[in-house]
Amino acid sequence: MEDKGMTTGDRRWRWPRLRPALGISILWVCVNASEAVSAVSWKEEVLLHDGRKMIVERSQSRGGRREIGQETPVAKHTLWFTAPDAGRTIEWESEFGLEVEKSSLLPLAIDVVGTVPYLVATPAGCIAYNKWGRPNPPYVLFRFDGIEWRRAPVAQMPSEIKGANIVIGALTLTTERRLTAHLAAVPNQEIVLLNAEAKNPDVLYLQHFVRQPINVAQTACPDYSSQRYTSPKAPFPISPKSDAPPTE
Repeated sequence: MEDKGMTTGDRRWRWPRLRPALGISILWVCVNASEAVSAVSWKEEVLLHDGRKMIVERSQSRGGRREIGQETPVAKHTLWFTAPDAGRTIEWESEFGLEVEKSSLLPLAIDVVGTVPYLVATPAGCIAYNKWGRPNPPYVLFRFDGIEWRRAPVAQMPSEIKGANIVIGALTLTTERRLTAHLAAVPNQEIVLLNAEAKNPDVLYLQHFVRQPINVAQTACPDYSSQRYTSPKAPFPISPKSDAPPTE
């Protein structure tokens, strides 16, 4: 029987018929769109511990696997700045992913104590937390030695560095759009307001730095290097069966 479709006025149209293979291909592209990469950048007015202000430029690109309905994850985040009295631009970057070489660090603060730039970050997720040695408090501290960034023990974080002074939620698309809408640098007052929107008490340590070990979601991440996950033995001993009759 001839398919006459549906008629609207004098114009006849038909429902499109997708071939199964074509439909599967479209779904695969949507779920595994790892080639599409977009990059944005913005500037922030960062307040240092001594009251001085410094312009920090930030850039991030998105790409990688995602499922339908999820936003494209951040693949790389870069920031650079010229420290007061330094006369040179200093850069720091973090790549995100499951691979061992990816740092997967979320920057929280940049400050200059004396003439030394410091950067405080936190691991993004359990895999990164294990990769960076399960620090508690869950921070990763870097110190710029004049040539490159070198990791330093969290215990050596200067007391002058008390909390986040850059936007810590910049990885989300919603915050990213708010930041890139600024033609000039994002004012320090707005950075404070954006960070204060995270009212969950479990993440306050990202805004106000602590100096002692804490119990938060990061520190509860499974330790995949522990015997529980690496030992081939059963977690509980099992006594061997005995053929001997029970004693009275």
